[in-house]
Amino acid sequence: MGQKLGYVDTEYILNKHPDYKKIQGEMEALSTEWKKEAQNLEEGIQQMYSDLQGEQVLLTEEMYQERLALIREKQKEARAFNNRIFGDNGQLYQKQAELLQPLQSTIYDAIDRVSKRNGIAILFDKASSPTSIIYTDPRHDYSDFIIEELGLEENN
Repeated sequence: MGQKLGYVDTEYILNKHPDYKKIQGEMEALSTEWKKEAQNLEEGIQQMYSDLQGEQVLLTEEMYQERLALIREKQKEARAFNNRIFGDNGQLYQKQAELLQPLQSTIYDAIDRVSKRNGIAILFDKASSPTSIIYTDPRHDYSDFIIEELGLEENN
């Protein structure tokens, strides 16, 4: 007796969920705010450098080097800010994970219920690794069952 297989497309399911749209909006607003802050830091550095170039003839070598060191320190601070916010495990990534976790749990609970109800032994996620699935028969797509299980209308 063979095992029953199926697949879902979690990206499709997420895009049907109204909470996902709210999360995307919140993340976009936060990202825009932090990008503006990073841009302001960069513009401040550029202004400091322009000021230094304009005043260079009036400054002693020691004063010039002090200002240059201050600019370099500000550049270092700007890089640290960008890494802290936008880096691989930065605050933007952490905030997205924090906001998505409850929604993902809800979806995976629905996947579990649908899989058990339909006797599915193995369920693939088409969205997470499309390179490992080279063909899918639509009759094995359980995404709409998950959307139904979540109580979402199909036409969202």
